[in-house]
Amino acid sequence: MTSTPALFDFLDRSHQELQRQLVALRRLVGAVADDSLDAAGRDELKRTIAWFNREARQHHLDEEHHVFPPLLQSTDANVVQTTLRLRQDHGWIEENWLELEPSLEAAAGGYSWFDRDTLAQGVEVFEQLYIDHLTLEESLAYPEARARIDPTTLARASAEMAQRRAHREARPAKR
Repeated sequence: MTSTPALFDFLDRSHQELQRQLVALRRLVGAVADDSLDAAGRDELKRTIAWFNREARQHHLDEEHHVFPPLLQSTDANVVQTTLRLRQDHGWIEENWLELEPSLEAAAGGYSWFDRDTLAQGVEVFEQLYIDHLTLEESLAYPEARARIDPTTLARASAEMAQRRAHREARPAKR
């Protein structure tokens, strides 16, 4: 019996947490929309923003560094095209986040200078892009990468991610 490599365990856990964070973001933006975001909600929104700024971005970097390169070397045009799309998705996700973040920060700070409907629509687009992206990664990119990454490279990637995670957990999160 073989175990799932640590790299993919970590990436899978990141996807699960990402889905939880998207649900929280949607719920919190709903509270902003109906003017019911209280102090506890503002604190939760601050933690959610910090998670997307730190963990989600690092997750994309990990994929760009460890998962996508072997896929781009494939002779299967569909695998290469899908990987290029996933890479482009990372750019779109980042662009969407940069548009959402100032309004989210304002809401977390108790301000309301932004358009609530625009924020709600932006979060809906952001969430759908992420869900489509995760689905494509889990259905094609991760299975293909699991088959292509050699054990030595996989062990090195897993060790790097574990070391970075331990270092990150040893220091407090920035806001």
